[in-house]
Amino acid sequence: MPRTNLGRACAALALAALAAAGAGCSTFGYYAQAAHGHLSLLAAARPIDDWLADPAAPASLKQRLERARAIRAFASSELGLPDNRSYTAYADLKRPAVVWNVFAAPELSLRLKTWCYPLFGCASYRGYFDRDDAQALAAELHAEGYDVHVGPVPAYSTLGWMDWLGGDPLLNTFIGYPDGELARMIFHELAHQVVYVKDDTVFNESFATAVERIGVRRWLAAHGDDKLRAEYARFEARRADFVGLLLAHRRRLDEAYAHGTDAEKRERKRAIFADLQREYARLKETRWDGWAGYDRFFAQALGNAHLAAVGAYHDLVPAFEAMLEQQGGDLRRFYAEVRRLAALAKAEREAELRALAPSAADATAAVGARRG
Repeated sequence: MPRTNLGRACAALALAALAAAGAGCSTFGYYAQAAHGHLSLLAAARPIDDWLADPAAPASLKQRLERARAIRAFASSELGLPDNRSYTAYADLKRPAVVWNVFAAPELSLRLKTWCYPLFGCASYRGYFDRDDAQALAAELHAEGYDVHVGPVPAYSTLGWMDWLGGDPLLNTFIGYPDGELARMIFHELAHQVVYVKDDTVFNESFATAVERIGVRRWLAAHGDDKLRAEYARFEARRADFVGLLLAHRRRLDEAYAHGTDAEKRERKRAIFADLQREYARLKETRWDGWAGYDRFFAQALGNAHLAAVGAYHDLVPAFEAMLEQQGGDLRRFYAEVRRLAALAKAEREAELRALAPSAADATAAVGARRG
């Protein structure tokens, strides 16, 4: 990568660090690790053609990069997603996740803690390029009484702002995913470049999840075979079962926290999480034939942060899917409608979404009202 590009990236990210400096050393340190982490990622990235021409690159990697390039082309030509330099390069970070996100919620609430950043707005998580840094923050929050969840993240989006530096690269953290899941990841992250609303994580993530779902269906219809479609159908069904299980228990927790003494709330919380573990074990045996793909998640000491976090990615998906159907499946018209919604005040956006998918959106609104 040319030195001038790296210098411009340093300047762009350092601007955020300088803006945060007045908030204290810890905030400045957070931006410094973010700048260093992202620049390290960019420095490791090489164009796909370079990897394909490299005799030392494994044949298996080259095959995955060819597949990713075809998916990337489909994203722009058939899904109307941005046609830019994102996902046209690849980086091996030599670690299992690109960042680790820290989520935190009070002991007896599903209201996620938020962090606000100069230039970028607020988010219900805090991301670190180093797992130890994420665990250190988690330990601090736990000592303050929060339920905490540290989740590995395979990819993130810079919202197209870094296209002049080559965009967001493909990464070792997800390049080995099965084809359908690889497509899902690329479509989701590119969707963030279409629409992004400051300070509205649920809107942003639910929109991107809706795009990934319709995108994968269309890609599989055009380029998948029967085996691949069946494989992804199993994955999607299991994921839907998993998400549905978590959302159902999240609703139970929200109801449990709505009334009673703290002691009563703690007892109901304990019972609900015990039920969650039992129902997961039953789901594995009755619907998945013993498939254990989510065992690692359930091996953790689960708390409010785990269940609150899942809602950000799924709460408004039914409303967005209803909006797409209203537009006759035309994605470009759909994006235009989503941009129109994005320009509204948050209350107006939520009202329109509730009208599109009342049962799902009303449940979300009720939870949100109690969180506030």
